[in-house]
Amino acid sequence: MLEASLLFCFLLPLLFLLFKTFLTNSDAKSQPKSYPFIGNYLSLYTNHHRLTQWTSDAIHNSPNFAFFLRRPFGQTRLFTGNPAVVQHILKTKFSTYQKGDIFRSTLFDLLGDGIFNVDGEEWKFQRQLSSHEFNTKSLRHFVEHVVDDEVNKRLIPILTTATANDTVLDLQDILQRFALDNICRIAFGYDPAYLTPSLPQAKFAVAFEDAVRISSERFRMITPLLWKFKRFFNIGSEKRLKEAVSEIRQFTMKILNEKKQELAIQPVDLLSRFLNSGHLDENLITDIVISFILAGRDTTSAALTWFFWLLYKNPAIESEVVKEIKEKSDSPIYDEVKDMVYTHASLYESMRLYPPVPVDSKQANADDVLPDGTIVKKGMMVSYHPYAMGRMESIWGENWMEFRPDRWLEKDETSEKKKFRARDPYIYPVFQAGPRICLGKDMAFLQMKRVVAGVLRQFKVVPAVDDGGEPVFVAALTSKMKGGFPVKIKKRNDD
Repeated sequence: MLEASLLFCFLLPLLFLLFKTFLTNSDAKSQPKSYPFIGNYLSLYTNHHRLTQWTSDAIHNSPNFAFFLRRPFGQTRLFTGNPAVVQHILKTKFSTYQKGDIFRSTLFDLLGDGIFNVDGEEWKFQRQLSSHEFNTKSLRHFVEHVVDDEVNKRLIPILTTATANDTVLDLQDILQRFALDNICRIAFGYDPAYLTPSLPQAKFAVAFEDAVRISSERFRMITPLLWKFKRFFNIGSEKRLKEAVSEIRQFTMKILNEKKQELAIQPVDLLSRFLNSGHLDENLITDIVISFILAGRDTTSAALTWFFWLLYKNPAIESEVVKEIKEKSDSPIYDEVKDMVYTHASLYESMRLYPPVPVDSKQANADDVLPDGTIVKKGMMVSYHPYAMGRMESIWGENWMEFRPDRWLEKDETSEKKKFRARDPYIYPVFQAGPRICLGKDMAFLQMKRVVAGVLRQFKVVPAVDDGGEPVFVAALTSKMKGGFPVKIKKRNDD
């Protein structure tokens, strides 16, 4: 069976060549073509470099904003952008739609039993214990001591040097380093000092990047037999994944061992809570650390990368953000970032167009019928699509393609100012919704607004190359700009 499957996979590119003329001439507005046995493989092959955009287009071209992706060997996955369906799977039938075996097994080598890869009681325990880290007192400490310190002592000096020397920086890399330092300091009481003037190529950071990329590529393979075959024989990308995960676990074990020695002195952070809970299994604690590094490093840095690009492309909006920053400059740090309403709306709008997690998936543990009448069979993957939903004219209107923070604002009846107006989370599921809604949402916004204020108060961020086009959006477990975001930092001379 394995040999036949591998032979079939080698023959598929030849089948693609036979259908190439048909694919080139097919109607771009039609649904992906499915064929016996091979399913949608030909369309997948053609669009492998833009799967997020391709699945988004397929959703938009469907009357009920959903389509079935059929892979070879009978694997079927439903993609949806229907808000009623999103609410159904994330809230109404929460117990029916879980992470499931497919998601769990695919990411287990990296995430293990961490919070993003478990269901049921284990998930509830980790979430309940983690929630204590996101109260107002913790958030204030995070912004005033951790983030502000990282901004003033590391980020700003690096940008100042780049301005003086007229050098090019990869802002995506800088922001990832910034976020990694922050999440390690606040959650684990450990400072990796990754954002320093030398911009060190730490083994852990390189390994983490490789592990996330390879793990996400498993989902795109025509059959899981391929990556399982490579893992069994320890070859190719799976060999690198094994090496990368080993390096990551060495790093996390170092954090864990240092924290155990400090427990009697300062048991105040997230890692301390888990160690004190009685869950002292080192593998589980390591899985938890890795999951929180993934969440803290990749999502906020992705959101900020696209935000700075959108501000450059929309100078009038950048001016409004800078105006708000200057108006709040005399406020205490926590109050400053908390009250940056226009910037808050701008970040929401940026993530509407470029969500850090463009697609998320659940697995049905029972047969079900969705609100739009779609029949879901037990074991089927159901994926909701924030990227597609952020581009729906039916939700956002004819100007959906425009970057307009005002769509998130309304007049405050008690004052002349505008206030932020949240949308239904099932229309805007960028932070998930329902019981698994993102715990770190408020922390992420405070961090992002502090970075925006710190940077734009002094500098302008200018792409090193502006060809008038849009950076290439690529998605692993989180979204990124392909090739990074090379920029020059200019001194702000605004009045």
